[in-house]
This record gives sequence, structure tokens and C-alpha cells, in this order.
Amino acid sequence: MSGVVSLGEFRFECGETVDDLEIAYESYGEFEGDNAVLVCHALTGSAHVAGGRRRNDTAGQARAWWDDIVGPGKAIDTTEYFVVCANVPGSCYGSSGPASEHPETGEPWGTAFPAVTLTDWTRAQRRLLDHLGVPHLHAVVGGSVGGMNALDWAKQHPDHVDRVISIAAAARLDPQCLALDAIARRAITTDPEWQGGDYYGDGGPTDGLAVARQIGHVMYLSKASMERKFGRLAASRDVSQDAFPADPAAGFFPYREVESYLDYQGEKFAERFDANSYLYMTRAMDNYDLAAGYDSDADALAAFDGEALLVSFTGDWHFTTEQSELLADAFRSTDASVVHHVIDSDYGHDAFLVEPDRVGPPLEDFLFEGVRGRSLSDTVDDGDDFAPVHTSLFSD
Repeated sequence: MSGVVSLGEFRFECGETVDDLEIAYESYGEFEGDNAVLVCHALTGSAHVAGGRRRNDTAGQARAWWDDIVGPGKAIDTTEYFVVCANVPGSCYGSSGPASEHPETGEPWGTAFPAVTLTDWTRAQRRLLDHLGVPHLHAVVGGSVGGMNALDWAKQHPDHVDRVISIAAAARLDPQCLALDAIARRAITTDPEWQGGDYYGDGGPTDGLAVARQIGHVMYLSKASMERKFGRLAASRDVSQDAFPADPAAGFFPYREVESYLDYQGEKFAERFDANSYLYMTRAMDNYDLAAGYDSDADALAAFDGEALLVSFTGDWHFTTEQSELLADAFRSTDASVVHHVIDSDYGHDAFLVEPDRVGPPLEDFLFEGVRGRSLSDTVDDGDDFAPVHTSLFSD
């Protein structure tokens, strides 16, 4: 099932209010009272988490972003669980945000839309679930900033969820990631076509948004995966002079595969995503700090008495294994049942999307059995050590 729900008046954490917040969502399976699973999407994802089919309301997002994980007989089995995924406020895939219509002007909100925080996302999801008649969650799961969203559920609504799954995430971004996100935003706001955010109907800052996305892609890949995928090879296609004009000396040098990949990804992304939404979404992610309002991460999680699964990847420098282990320590200090499952992977941050055969088994086991799931047993320990999970654990 899919749709857009009007939540009525909504006051954002920044203090501003909209009269009618709309949230786009999709649900899968049947609700049976204790089987609800909320899936939180990553930075540029949508509510279209499963199904694989092309949808007309995702502006070019051709297929479901986690279709290998969510569905009948998959890790998040929609014959067992009632799965809900909501597009968060500030995004551009059906929920209220900069690209949606301002009720007083009939034009897009643009940058007049209120500043959005990750906590606003959690509050909007809670109200959506109330609308759907779901008082309690069996689990909340997310990857990347979606994993931070899942952590926020343990902080904001500790009595409303039994199990929290945070994949390739952290309690907050480190300064290097903050710096790269700042550069990405500057690429957008210094594009003359941004026009202070009032570009709707005029094409918009496609070049700036494409460069911002290119920066993101470099953050998502590891050195090893880039070497394996691109090396220093010359590209098989020519540079797109329309989108990225080359400097005069470029003709003497090779146009490399890595450049071609980034140019293609940037161009395609600029066709499907709203530049203002990218500014809003990255601001929400960068601002989030699990410990905000508390003395520590552990204090922020103290009221949560359920179970938590943290999944990290050794090749991910965006959200590192060490950051996940610090989160695990925070859960342990509250006596919560937690397991930190480390996957030895050189795919970088993208691993949570591109290695479903390795992400799926621990996720499936945790949903069914909690921290005592069979594929998690090697990483349930006293918190002093953690070891990568070997590939053979998930071999056929």
C-alpha cells in the first residue's frame, strides 16, 4: 500500500509551524498487532523500499532501494512483518519539503520551508504510525542517516520499540564528513542557477547539485573499491561538455573511468532530486547528535530497555567500525542487550546497499531471535573485543 497522509499542523524543532504536514509512505504485509517494522531511508532515499517496480512518483528513482532485503521470504519478510517506510519531511519524494506547494502562494516553498532536523523525522514517523493504528514497533531499522534515525527512536520513543537496528551509522558525524558536506552544499549555493533557492521552473542548479552528489559518491566508496572498479583507466566515453565543460588542457590528458562514473552519477542524480532538499537533508544529518540534551550517548539511551543490533563495515570510512563500537559501548553501559556485528568488506559505505547477502542474515536473525540470532553468536561478547565476521559465515 502507498499513499500520502496529512498529519495536520506540525511544529518543527526550529520553532516554525506548517498547517498541514504531508508524509508519503509505503507499507507491505499485514499488521497483526506486534509485527510492525519501520524502515528508515538514507539521505536521498524514498518510501519506495521494496517491490522493484518503477514508480511514477519517485522522479526517476527506477527501483526500490532495498528490494534485496525487504519482501516475501527476504531478510525483512513481508509475509511475517508489517513493514512501513516513510519519506521524511524536507525530502522530495512525496512528503512536504522545499519542492512541495506552499498553501498560501501555490508555488513551491523553496527555502521558506522550515529548517528540518532528524528529530523532526522521528516525530513525523511517530505521527504517521499513529494514523496507521500502529502503537508499538517490533523493530526500527535503517542504514546510514537512516541508522541515525533508528537510534533516535531509541532516544525519543524508548517505550515504543522493542528492537533497534542501526547499520553503517554513528551517534554523530565526524569533522571530516561535516567538511565534505559543507563543500557539497557550497557547490549548490554558488551555482548561479540556485537563485537563492527560488529556481523552480527555471531548471535549477543542476551543475552544483551534480558536483555535490559526486562528493557524496567519493565518501561512499573505499580506496580498495575505487581501485578495483576504476584504477587509472581511460574512459570509454567522452566527457560531457554540456554538464561539465573541460579546461583547455584537458585534450592532452585522458578522461578517466573514475571521472566518467562521477559525471554520469552526478548528471542522473540532478535529474531526480531537488537541490534545496539536498541542502535540507544534509543539514539535518550533520546537525544530529545522539547526546544532545544529555550528558552522554549512554544517558540519551538510558530509557531504552530493548535490544539493539549495530552493523558496521571495515571498509567504511564515512561511518566507521570504531564509531559503531562506541555506540555499542553506550548501549552496554545502560545494560541493554546489544550486539555489534562487523562485516569485513572493502565496498565502503555503500556495502549496506550492495552486499545484501551479507547484511541480510544477521538482520533476519536479529528480527526473529534478537541478540541470540545464530549468525550473531560470534559477536555477542562482554564488550571488550569485536572481530570481523568472515565471508564464509554467509557462504552458500
